[in-house]
Amino acid sequence: QVQLVESGGGLVQPGGSLRLSCAASGSIFSINFMGWYRQAPGKERELVAAIGSGGSTNYADSVQGRFTISRDNAKNTVYLQMNSLKPEDTAVYYCNAVLRKSRTSHYEGYWGQGTQVTVSS
Repeated sequence: QVQLVESGGGLVQPGGSLRLSCAASGSIFSINFMGWYRQAPGKERELVAAIGSGGSTNYADSVQGRFTISRDNAKNTVYLQMNSLKPEDTAVYYCNAVLRKSRTSHYEGYWGQGTQVTVSS
Protein backbone atom coordinates (compact mmCIF):
# COMPACT_ATOMS: atom_id res chain seq x y z
CA GLN A 1 0.00 0.00 0.00
CA VAL A 2 1.05 3.56 -0.67
CA GLN A 3 -0.06 6.55 1.37
CA LEU A 4 0.39 10.26 0.76
CA VAL A 5 -0.21 12.36 3.86
CA GLU A 6 -0.48 16.13 3.55
CA SER A 7 -0.13 18.73 6.27
CA GLY A 8 0.22 22.48 6.65
CA GLY A 9 -3.07 23.86 5.41
CA GLY A 10 -5.13 26.41 7.28
CA LEU A 11 -6.50 29.93 7.38
CA VAL A 12 -4.23 32.85 6.48
CA GLN A 13 -4.72 36.51 5.71
CA PRO A 14 -4.07 37.91 2.23
CA GLY A 15 -0.37 38.50 1.78
CA GLY A 16 0.51 35.78 4.25
CA SER A 17 2.41 32.53 3.82
CA LEU A 18 1.85 28.82 4.33
CA ARG A 19 4.00 25.77 3.80
CA LEU A 20 2.43 22.49 2.74
CA SER A 21 4.13 19.13 3.18
CA CYS A 22 3.31 15.75 1.70
CA ALA A 23 5.04 12.54 2.75
CA ALA A 24 4.75 9.35 0.72
CA SER A 25 5.09 6.05 2.54
CA GLY A 26 4.57 2.35 1.99
CA SER A 27 5.73 0.05 -0.76
CA ILE A 28 7.75 2.52 -2.86
CA PHE A 29 10.69 1.68 -5.12
CA SER A 30 11.12 5.06 -6.78
CA ILE A 31 9.20 8.29 -7.27
CA ASN A 32 9.27 10.17 -10.55
CA PHE A 33 7.17 13.32 -10.42
CA MET A 34 5.61 14.84 -7.32
CA GLY A 35 3.22 17.72 -7.49
CA TRP A 36 0.50 19.82 -5.98
CA TYR A 37 -2.95 20.35 -7.44
CA ARG A 38 -5.83 22.42 -6.12
CA GLN A 39 -9.57 22.47 -6.50
CA ALA A 40 -11.74 25.43 -5.61
CA PRO A 41 -15.52 25.07 -5.16
CA GLY A 42 -17.25 24.76 -8.51
CA LYS A 43 -13.98 24.52 -10.42
CA GLU A 44 -11.92 21.71 -11.90
CA ARG A 45 -8.78 20.42 -10.24
CA GLU A 46 -5.74 22.23 -11.62
CA LEU A 47 -2.00 21.75 -11.47
CA VAL A 48 -0.26 24.23 -9.17
CA ALA A 49 3.34 23.00 -9.31
CA ALA A 50 5.30 19.85 -10.08
CA ILE A 51 8.87 18.68 -9.56
CA GLY A 52 10.79 15.87 -11.20
CA SER A 53 13.16 13.48 -9.52
CA GLY A 54 16.09 15.55 -10.76
CA GLY A 55 14.66 18.80 -9.47
CA SER A 56 13.12 20.27 -12.61
CA THR A 57 10.03 22.33 -11.77
CA ASN A 58 6.86 23.53 -13.46
CA TYR A 59 4.40 26.14 -12.15
CA ALA A 60 0.97 27.41 -13.07
CA ASP A 61 1.14 30.97 -14.37
CA SER A 62 -1.09 32.13 -11.52
CA VAL A 63 1.43 31.12 -8.84
CA GLN A 64 4.72 31.74 -10.66
CA GLY A 65 7.00 33.86 -8.49
CA ARG A 66 4.89 33.36 -5.35
CA PHE A 67 5.00 29.59 -4.77
CA THR A 68 8.05 27.35 -4.57
CA ILE A 69 7.97 23.56 -4.82
CA SER A 70 10.79 21.42 -3.44
CA ARG A 71 11.35 17.80 -2.47
CA ASP A 72 13.47 15.67 -0.19
CA ASN A 73 14.08 12.42 -2.04
CA ALA A 74 15.50 10.70 1.04
CA LYS A 75 12.23 11.33 2.88
CA ASN A 76 9.89 10.88 -0.13
CA THR A 77 8.47 14.27 0.77
CA VAL A 78 7.39 17.23 -1.32
CA TYR A 79 6.86 20.76 -0.07
CA LEU A 80 5.00 23.80 -1.34
CA GLN A 81 6.03 27.16 0.06
CA MET A 82 3.24 29.63 -0.64
CA ASN A 83 3.95 33.34 -0.24
CA SER A 84 1.94 36.47 -1.01
CA LEU A 85 -1.25 34.46 -0.80
CA LYS A 86 -4.39 35.82 -2.42
CA PRO A 87 -8.07 35.03 -1.79
CA GLU A 88 -8.17 33.30 -5.18
CA ASP A 89 -5.63 30.76 -3.85
CA THR A 90 -8.37 29.41 -1.58
CA ALA A 91 -8.91 25.75 -2.43
CA VAL A 92 -8.33 22.19 -1.31
CA TYR A 93 -4.73 21.33 -2.17
CA TYR A 94 -3.91 17.77 -3.18
CA CYS A 95 -0.55 16.08 -3.32
CA ASN A 96 0.20 13.76 -6.24
CA ALA A 97 3.06 11.33 -6.75
CA VAL A 98 3.92 9.25 -9.80
CA LEU A 99 5.82 6.25 -8.51
CA ARG A 100 6.52 2.55 -8.93
CA LYS A 101 6.46 -0.11 -6.27
CA SER A 102 9.23 -2.29 -7.70
CA ARG A 103 11.95 -2.28 -10.35
CA THR A 104 9.67 -4.11 -12.79
CA SER A 105 6.35 -2.41 -12.07
CA HIS A 106 4.80 0.43 -14.04
CA TYR A 107 4.62 3.99 -12.78
CA GLU A 108 1.25 4.87 -11.26
CA GLY A 109 -0.25 8.04 -9.85
CA TYR A 110 -1.34 8.38 -6.23
CA TRP A 111 -3.23 11.14 -4.44
CA GLY A 112 -3.31 12.49 -0.94
CA GLN A 113 -6.53 13.21 0.89
CA GLY A 114 -6.29 16.97 0.44
CA THR A 115 -5.72 19.89 2.79
CA GLN A 116 -7.80 23.06 2.93
CA VAL A 117 -6.13 26.41 2.34
CA THR A 118 -8.28 29.47 3.00
CA VAL A 119 -7.04 32.99 2.32
CA SER A 120 -9.31 35.53 3.92
CA SER A 121 -9.24 38.62 6.10
